Amino acid sequence: MNNLLEHFVTLWVVIDPIGTIPVFIAVTAGIDAAARRRTALLAAAISAGVLLFFLVFGQLLIEALDIGLNSFQVAGGIILFLFALTMIFGESKQDIEQRQAEEDQEDKIHQSNPAIFPLAVPSLASPGAMLAIVILTDNHRYSAADQGITALVMLSVIMIAFLLMLIAEPIIRLIGHSGAAIVSRVMGMILASVAVNSVLSAMLEIMKTGQL
Repeated sequence: MNNLLEHFVTLWVVIDPIGTIPVFIAVTAGIDAAARRRTALLAAAISAGVLLFFLVFGQLLIEALDIGLNSFQVAGGIILFLFALTMIFGESKQDIEQRQAEEDQEDKIHQSNPAIFPLAVPSLASPGAMLAIVILTDNHRYSAADQGITALVMLSVIMIAFLLMLIAEPIIRLIGHSGAAIVSRVMGMILASVAVNSVLSAMLEIMKTGQL
């Protein structure tokens, strides 16, 4: 149960469904409700596919490169920590991606489907989420059943993100862009704690086993 809760919190923070809401509003401005629903569905499907790919093949790629999973967990934890710092001290991801989307729309050079960029990648399937899903489904630490549960947890977070995109405008009217930024920074604090715990756990495992 503790692992399940930890995995849910980690995936919620790195996928950040709430932080995606302003991005969704920015990139779907000016299109009708049916098109917005299609965009939300496609973004959720693509991001789920990307993260499932890393869940299944991520560790195989790492091992093919002869990188120890403990080393990867330390590196991943450090990257997640740096990502958390950007959430806490820097511009929130929605600020950066919303500004980029607005610039693209103004210059009329945004050729890609907004469901793919920036919604699916990197808003939902962020680099932090890709790293997190590999760490949380370590073949040496978790059984196939455990990994399946983690996959379901990840898909549930993506589903929540999809539902939030469908009701994006009422949420923004309720909490405002400032409220969304505050939530993002609180999530950053939680992610920083999870990242530190990941690094310390991997270092303890290295000291116990001597294996990188």
